[in-house]
Amino acid sequence: MKIVTRIAPSPTGYLHFGLARTALFNYLFAKKHGGEFVIRIEDTDVARNKQEFEDDIRDQLTWLGLDAGATYRQSEHRARHKECLARLIGENTAYISKEPAKDDASRFVEVVRLRNPGETITFKDGIRGDISFDTTELKDFVIARSINEPLYHFAVVVDDQDEGVTHVIRGDDHISNTPRQILILKALGCTPPKYTHLPLILMPDKSKMSKRKHESSVRHFREQGILPDALINYIANLGWTPPSGKEIFSEDDMVQEFELSDLHKSGAVFDIEKLRWYNREYLQRLSTDDFARAALPRTQKALQARNMDWNPAIGERLLPLLRERTSVWSDIETYAAAGELDFFFNDPTIDPTELPGKGSDASSARKHLAVLHEILFPLDTEIFADPARLKDTVWDYATEAGRGAVLWPMRFSLSGLLKSPDPFTIASILGKESTLRRLKAAEALLNT
Repeated sequence: MKIVTRIAPSPTGYLHFGLARTALFNYLFAKKHGGEFVIRIEDTDVARNKQEFEDDIRDQLTWLGLDAGATYRQSEHRARHKECLARLIGENTAYISKEPAKDDASRFVEVVRLRNPGETITFKDGIRGDISFDTTELKDFVIARSINEPLYHFAVVVDDQDEGVTHVIRGDDHISNTPRQILILKALGCTPPKYTHLPLILMPDKSKMSKRKHESSVRHFREQGILPDALINYIANLGWTPPSGKEIFSEDDMVQEFELSDLHKSGAVFDIEKLRWYNREYLQRLSTDDFARAALPRTQKALQARNMDWNPAIGERLLPLLRERTSVWSDIETYAAAGELDFFFNDPTIDPTELPGKGSDASSARKHLAVLHEILFPLDTEIFADPARLKDTVWDYATEAGRGAVLWPMRFSLSGLLKSPDPFTIASILGKESTLRRLKAAEALLNT
């Protein structure tokens, strides 16, 4: 039997984080068994459908690398749905019922109802095992608003059968839909697919991850600067524990290890810090050139928004620090917007009262800045470009005179900030000329 899985998103919103996980598990299971992964856009809700949402669903799935073997739009199958409805009515397993309209009791509409035999339905869920429903309480339920307007339950069953879907892997909020769909399948004379219902993704307060309450679209995480491989790797570990126990693994590793039996029964809790950790792991694996191509334009744009003068040479020297401090690309905008990078591109405004540091005075700080200038002045640009060699050059004097007393005014005169990178990193990025000029300016400030 050829394995066929599918996801069937409605284009009524951007691709949800939880649906991306469902798509991944469907994709992995199909690929594991040499089968086919299908995407079907459920576009029958004309009032709420938007093309931008359909485009987003397709775009984000492609960005995540979850390419389908086949794609469909449910609206393309209306003739087939109508044909199947007419057949059930003709066989008297469904019937047209004239009923008051929900929005106006004085107006009557004709809906199609399935004749419910009222039996107990049992199906084996891939995670929960046997699940049974007494379908008597469903009565004769509506399967179409009219012969031309099938409801979701009916259309999805017909489409799954026509597309050869063998395994339905979806969120456990669909469990209650399953008995209706099995009754429809039996009426059509079809064999039900195998069902697996995934526990929902929860927020830290254990509430459901909601489109309305939370930033939960794949688009949002992408705009924040999450890499596709990092997002895939993270969502794979939400509700699934691979036998190897690895946290970082390739798509081939996922395919090789994936089994429905390893999926968890309880809901997985979304952890933004863990997602940031995954993304940092992937950022660290980027080549210097790839990191620079993404990081430098963001840095330049963020600084220019603050009216800072962009210096490409400093930008290049800033790359190791950016890599060290960045977990997601949007971190760059965050600390740039806070002014934490300004001093690399424009001379800082120095508060002379903070310059000496705790436990020191202006006279001592002025002396240390003068000595630092003397030590650093003879150095060539090669040494200045290496924070470790700068540290070696200054360290003996700092140790002898008191590291805090020496290094605080050095760092503060270069950055003007109470919190900033170490002075050797700053000096290596600023370069010799700027470093010496700032040391002299701070020393002069203490002379006044």
